[in-house]
Amino acid sequence: MSKGKVLLAEDDVTMVSLLQTLLKMEGYEVVALQADEDVISAVKSEQPDVLLMDVFLNHQSGLDILEELRNSADMDNVRVVMSSGASVKEECLRRGANGFLAKPYMPDDLIKMLSQTI
Repeated sequence: MSKGKVLLAEDDVTMVSLLQTLLKMEGYEVVALQADEDVISAVKSEQPDVLLMDVFLNHQSGLDILEELRNSADMDNVRVVMSSGASVKEECLRRGANGFLAKPYMPDDLIKMLSQTI
C-alpha cells in the first residue's frame, strides 16, 4: 500500500531521477513532471497528497504557482513542500507552503518532511 502520492515539480533531471528512486523505495507513489509542464493542471489531474516543488523552475516560478494554488478554491488545500538552494524559506512559508527543504537536503530530511506533511 502506498504511503501517498507525491507530485514532483523539479527542473533538474538528475534530482528527479534520484527523488523518484528514493520515494518509490520508501513506498510513495511518484509522478514527475517535465521541466516546464503545467503544474496547476497536473495538480488538478493527479490529485497528489503532496506537491514537492522547486522554487526556481526553468520558465516558471514555484512561488507564483504556490500563490495560484492558495488562491484557487478547488486547490487551496493541496499540501506543498518547497525546495531551493536559495534562502527563501520564510517567503515560501509566508505564501502558504506547508514545508520547506533547503538544498542540498538529506534523504532522511525529505522522508521526515513528507511524513509530517501527508
